[in-house]
Amino acid sequence: MIKHIKPYSLHIAAVVLLTLGGIMLELLLPTLMANVVDIGIVNGDMPYILKTGGLMLVFALAAIILMTGVSFFASKTALGFGRDIRRSLFINVENFSLQAFDKIGTASLITRSTNDVKQVQDVLNMILRMMTRAPLMLVGGIIMAVTREPGLSVVFLGALPLLALLIFIITRKAIPLFVSLQKKTDKLNLIVRENLTGVRVIRAFNNENHEKERFEAANLDFRNTGIKVNKMMAVLFPVMMIVMNFTSIAIVWFGAVRIDQGVMQVGNLMAFLQYSMMILMSLIMLSFGFIMIPRAKASMDRINEVLKMENDIADPEYPKNEQGEQGTVEFRDVTFRYAGAEKPVLQQISFTAKKGKTTAIIGSTGSGKSTLIKLIPRFYDVERGSVLVDGIDVRDIPQEELRAKIGYVPQKASLFSGTVAENLRYGNEEASEEEMWEALGISQASEFVREKEEGINLMIEQAGANLSGGQKQRLSIARALIRKPEIYLFDDSFSALDYKTDAKLRAELAKVTKDATILLVAQRVSTVTDADQIIVLEEGEIAGIGTHQELLAENRIYQEIVSSQRAEEEGA
Repeated sequence: MIKHIKPYSLHIAAVVLLTLGGIMLELLLPTLMANVVDIGIVNGDMPYILKTGGLMLVFALAAIILMTGVSFFASKTALGFGRDIRRSLFINVENFSLQAFDKIGTASLITRSTNDVKQVQDVLNMILRMMTRAPLMLVGGIIMAVTREPGLSVVFLGALPLLALLIFIITRKAIPLFVSLQKKTDKLNLIVRENLTGVRVIRAFNNENHEKERFEAANLDFRNTGIKVNKMMAVLFPVMMIVMNFTSIAIVWFGAVRIDQGVMQVGNLMAFLQYSMMILMSLIMLSFGFIMIPRAKASMDRINEVLKMENDIADPEYPKNEQGEQGTVEFRDVTFRYAGAEKPVLQQISFTAKKGKTTAIIGSTGSGKSTLIKLIPRFYDVERGSVLVDGIDVRDIPQEELRAKIGYVPQKASLFSGTVAENLRYGNEEASEEEMWEALGISQASEFVREKEEGINLMIEQAGANLSGGQKQRLSIARALIRKPEIYLFDDSFSALDYKTDAKLRAELAKVTKDATILLVAQRVSTVTDADQIIVLEEGEIAGIGTHQELLAENRIYQEIVSSQRAEEEGA
């Protein structure tokens, strides 16, 4: 975190200097008040009273101006720090591998980027405004009090250890609860996020009551932990006030005795009483700081976990430039398993997809089809073997350069809030309107876009909520086409299309991708029949490679897939 604080060193220095100036002026006020009483009032010296009183007003006004400056610089530092932390988190998360996302979780990342940053930001603001003020006020108050009445200062010897012990006990108990509270915030956010994104499924299965119970359980758990923390804070303030009030009573009592003995003046007692209140108020400010800092520390640790997380997929230190045949994708004895998995998802996968050819991948659910596709743009790194693009291992190609060669259409169509044009330009920022309409035409999306009055300026809601599944898939395909890459990766990208649209799209696709390499994951046999080679996957292993006719004649698993789909069609 320190590197994010450094840019605000001048602001922090200004806070410290302004605070010091303001406190020095405040510490002079009780002394001036004592002089007004002991010199001005006792001697009936009105000019002295007016002169000293005017000086007190000037000092008070100057202190207010200085403390206003403290608030300004403290707020500017804290808000700037929060902005910088959020930016660093966002940039770091953008570079995460998919395994890093899986490890922390989306709900937790959102909490860390919002709630946790807010906690740290608020505590930094408090530290700059209170925690710099409190120690200076404490030390200054003790010096001024001891200087005026050393004998009466003994009263503090009883009060200060009590307050310090109370702060220590509460801080020690608060830290685990604050850590737990942030974890419970993660859980609450996860449930809320699942309910908002899955509202249609929840209603379709009449599971509203079950989800209410889940939310209620997490909400009550969060509330109960929050109550425990706030009970501690609720106890702290009254106990401190009791200690302060008894300290004041003791000061007045012993001060009255000393005045009666003629060793102390009334003005000195009034000044000493004010200094004692300054000292005790400083301790209260410190105690609140010590309570809030553990919560900020819990949040800071969670933020640092993300900032310190090294991306396990890094660009090569020495990229390779020599290339083989352009557009070629080759798997050489590839084995891959997800983090923490006992069994590999893919085992000993070897094949070559060549330029101008279509390689289709088919198999049962969970056979590893989508995982295989994700290894090409290096969303994951292989455990053994190698994936080659243009004859170079993908680990030896800079990620930006590698992905510039690829047009990827994910299994779940992912669109962003904005216009159709903005979503298409995600594939190519320089795309002209003509190129966009061409891509929409090939992907069979131009018809429904033209039907809309706005055309390519049609607004798409978050995650494409105002579009059907098929429309989202077609726009995703258009986004990949507009990129005009060497390699197209279609990860079950035609599943939401009817057979007629599917056939039209593949026919148009064949015309514009004849010089590109196509890897196509599909569930339907009809989608892969025209492929130059079909790879049949079974439990993460290649069960057969060949054309549709070859596999239909020789491969048992492919025959079972074909016959099961024919039976479904005939039944329908």
